[in-house]
Amino acid sequence: MMPSTQSLPGGAGLRLAWSAELSPQSHSAVHDRRQEPIVRPTIAITFLLACLSSACSPHPHPPHTLSIAAAADLNFALEEISREFRKAHPAVDLEIAYGSSGNFYSQIRNRAPFDVFLSADVEYPRKLAQEGLAARDSVFVYAVGRIVVWVPAQSPLDPATALQANAVRHVAIANPQHAPYGRAAKAAMQSLGVYGSVEGKLVLGENIAQTLQFVQSGAADAGIVALSLAIAPPVGDRGRYWEIPLGAYPKMEQGGVILKESAAARELRSWLLAPEGRSILKRYGFYLPGE
Repeated sequence: MMPSTQSLPGGAGLRLAWSAELSPQSHSAVHDRRQEPIVRPTIAITFLLACLSSACSPHPHPPHTLSIAAAADLNFALEEISREFRKAHPAVDLEIAYGSSGNFYSQIRNRAPFDVFLSADVEYPRKLAQEGLAARDSVFVYAVGRIVVWVPAQSPLDPATALQANAVRHVAIANPQHAPYGRAAKAAMQSLGVYGSVEGKLVLGENIAQTLQFVQSGAADAGIVALSLAIAPPVGDRGRYWEIPLGAYPKMEQGGVILKESAAARELRSWLLAPEGRSILKRYGFYLPGE
């Protein structure tokens, strides 16, 4: 039998329904249901309170982003450092631009909006501090760079003698005018007595990463590049290198400076100088301050 409906007094639009097919025990069943605790309103109130609590709770703050100008020799090392630093400091994001230290120095002097500068030559950060363009007492030395002669894996050249080889038509180095690794390469060739014969073959990269790309692409037969790039996982199997003796070029002290003071910038500086940061830099071929 179909359910019957009855209008509630004064309850326009509201109707109460029940089944007309009730057994003799149905009245007591109905009576028992009426004695059951009212659960649904309690659930509704609990749900409402939960929603209000969620709405009123404070939203998490977005990560603090540090804009970093980094020397190109840090290309691979700093990517690993960035991942590990973020694990320890999840509230800080690192936004990294790579290039030549001399160009970054000029850009920062013209008010480029960087928070931290990691240079391949500590003299650039020191100059910025002297010029009042950096946070006080924030200059630091984080590594000592090394250079190598690099040739592609399929090349018949021996990297130890490639600079003297007659078959070599082009040798890539970073531009000495604004790249510290280019100045080191030039000094090394002069010290080794080969600069005169190589000078006319030089191909200049805008930075040390581009210098490596010249050799990888075949635009140069050999190149003088950063050890940190030559041994990086994406590059290591693609070429062979000979490390130029440290005494053949001036010591490459690499340094950084905080340009805009913040707790996040100080945390990054401390992390780079701590065992965690130092161990990564060492794996990429850098000597460490004090070694």
